Amino acid sequence: MLQFKDPSKLRTKKIVFEDVYCAQDSGTLEQLKELSSKRVSVELINETNSITDAIAREMSGGLTSQCEQDIRKLELYLPLLENLIQHVDLIGDDPRVIGWTSNLKIRWTSPLSQSSFFNLMGPRFFQIDKLQFELGTVLFFYGAQLRELASQVLVADLVRSATLFRKAAGVYHYLAHEVLPSLEDVRTPEGPPEATSSVSSVMNLICLAEAQIVTIMKAEEKQTADGLLAKLHCGVVQLFDEAMDFYSTAAKECKDISPILMDYISCYKVVHELRSYKYMAQAVKSEGQIGTSIGLLKLALNKVENNLGGMESWRTVIKQDMDSMTDLLRKYMHENEFVWREKEPYDHHLPLPQGKKIATFIPYHPERWERTLALKI
Repeated sequence: MLQFKDPSKLRTKKIVFEDVYCAQDSGTLEQLKELSSKRVSVELINETNSITDAIAREMSGGLTSQCEQDIRKLELYLPLLENLIQHVDLIGDDPRVIGWTSNLKIRWTSPLSQSSFFNLMGPRFFQIDKLQFELGTVLFFYGAQLRELASQVLVADLVRSATLFRKAAGVYHYLAHEVLPSLEDVRTPEGPPEATSSVSSVMNLICLAEAQIVTIMKAEEKQTADGLLAKLHCGVVQLFDEAMDFYSTAAKECKDISPILMDYISCYKVVHELRSYKYMAQAVKSEGQIGTSIGLLKLALNKVENNLGGMESWRTVIKQDMDSMTDLLRKYMHENEFVWREKEPYDHHLPLPQGKKIATFIPYHPERWERTLALKI
């Protein structure tokens, strides 16, 4: 699989909730302190710290993977944050409450911003004075960490990897439809892409495509028929096409969105378009239509752009797939020349790829700890 870790590289600035929100009783004060404590753990993700592996493992309940430990930190913080938002929303129109939230100075970096790649002064932090920005960014972070873990366990456990990609897709779907629309009135074109619904929709579709890719790997292990594999790869292409549409929307909403995200989608789409055509060519060859097989292979190779962007490792994968298809084309042409002598059909007479999308997201259901907070207003 192609690797794109940028979404998981979020960082934030320190927040102390009890220094900003006025608690009416000792119980509320303790809950605000607990919320701050859980956020400290989130603040340490992607930061260099001196905690030993043994201490980190003990603090996370025995989890050995750094990614799993980070996911656990986010899962412990989210219910407390949701509870605070629920209570603040009840009194949110009060000017003092609005001032308190503003004084939190909620700031996050944006790894999907172009300026993050060319800022010589260090990472740029974006500030939006709404608790929904905090919730939205933490959920974006959570989805990115689930996606990263899915990539890490891929070699050892295809089923778990696909499930994690589907869970990440569910987080991004919830984010795009339930959380980020509330920021539309405060978000500006100069704001972080992670705060827009369209970017979360892009990530949702990327995760679904990646889940389907893992499913295909499992199907290839079982030597599934070439015709079905061609349709599944084409389904991945269709998911990336949908992601491109949402990226186009995001690019209009965010002046600073990084083109690397689009490069990733484009390169991954090419890989699976090539593989779809390759399996399709093998399927029709097995049906005795070698001329059509040759035509499909030539068409697929001619469709690949010469000036694809993205990382060198991505382009290397594309080149490997093209080399494999070129070898297969040479084999088929040699066989046709000496055995079948079948004519190649014109491009417009070739069969069109048929896509099959089978990956679905696992819905995200927020967990709220129903605790009463008494804020002094």
